[in-house]
Amino acid sequence: MRHQPIDAELFKNNRRRLVEMLPPNAVAIFHSNEQMPRNGDQYFPYRQQSDFFYLTGIHQEKSILLLAPGCPDKKLREVLFTIKTNAQIAVWEGHKYTKEEAREISGIENIRWLDDYNLILREVMANAESVFLNSNELVKFKPDVKDRNYRLGAALKADYPLHDYKRSAPLLAKLRMLKSPQETELLKTACNLTEKAFRKILSTPLAGMHEFEVEALIDYEFKVNRAGGHGYPPIIASGKNSCVLHYVDNNDELKPGELLLMDFGAEYANYSADMSRTIPVSGKFTQRQKDCYNAVLRVFKTAKKLYIPGNSIDIVNEEVNKMMEKEIIGLGLITEAEIKNQDPENPLYKKYFMHGTAHFLGLDVHDVGSKHEIFKPGMVLTCEPGLYIREENIGIRIENDILITENGPVDLMESIPLEAEEIEGLMGATN
Repeated sequence: MRHQPIDAELFKNNRRRLVEMLPPNAVAIFHSNEQMPRNGDQYFPYRQQSDFFYLTGIHQEKSILLLAPGCPDKKLREVLFTIKTNAQIAVWEGHKYTKEEAREISGIENIRWLDDYNLILREVMANAESVFLNSNELVKFKPDVKDRNYRLGAALKADYPLHDYKRSAPLLAKLRMLKSPQETELLKTACNLTEKAFRKILSTPLAGMHEFEVEALIDYEFKVNRAGGHGYPPIIASGKNSCVLHYVDNNDELKPGELLLMDFGAEYANYSADMSRTIPVSGKFTQRQKDCYNAVLRVFKTAKKLYIPGNSIDIVNEEVNKMMEKEIIGLGLITEAEIKNQDPENPLYKKYFMHGTAHFLGLDVHDVGSKHEIFKPGMVLTCEPGLYIREENIGIRIENDILITENGPVDLMESIPLEAEEIEGLMGATN
């Protein structure tokens, strides 16, 4: 692992809180992520399934967590199964966890080799009534490839058809939405590494570079500072590309006079930051660009104040849409008269601001949590108003990560340059 060691108490507390939510005589089974084939005999870089990491801290493939708090055999109430290594695996693939290492990382006492799983499973299932299986239940995500939890869960249902099967995802969502102080510190680290990369870009002459070269600067800063990499594919979008919400080609040349919209975040210990900034390639905004930038910035500053207990993403979106509509009118893009005659089901502002303002953040960049969920202390969400004027090649998004507290919102990226004049000042010496 690249990150600094994490106190196992985090994972022990996460498992304890999950077990407290299970009914009597229940079993919960969690599988690690796959090694995903890339091509030929290669795999994509491994990244652990978020729920599995949340409960174990384990980064290794082909691992299984078995929780059976009501099992008569106390030793089988919490078991972690991992790969049994050998000399050939050590030579060709490298180090795999020893039992002692897995125990130290996870805080789980009973570490068994994967070979023991089926026998122990039979004993545990004989005393269980309900079985909680895990799945990815993000509303807007339905991949074609079925993951390990789905496939092995289907096999379990075939082998044990008379048990009562239930969903783990709603339970994990309730837990993961509320970040512990230790998790907040990991997110702060991810935000700090993101800031390092952004400041590196501000100190680099940009005109004539390519978007992928900017991406490479970010990659370098992340890796030398112990980040696991990007929390999501970075958006490095100049000129017309800045108006494409999920532009990830990152191929074009940065030209003087254009804007550069960047949306990226470091992933540290599997916790992801998420930041957006828009800067002038030449080091100085044109007046029109600055007017548009400051319009988004005004909305951003006001929107942050809405991140308080009792509100929700729905409420934030509704208020920000009103603010952005007012700013869009002020920029001369639409008129009051046009607003009065618009189709209420297709408001005119959506031509220039077509996405939501907030999403939950944590072990995934689009973390678990519904837009209807009421904000509570411990939640972390993004705040990201934007403006996209395709006719002028002006795309602007400003995004920080906000912690909900009883005493008001805490901006985890407050130290990252934001004001147009500050950005120009930092870029001035290099452009």
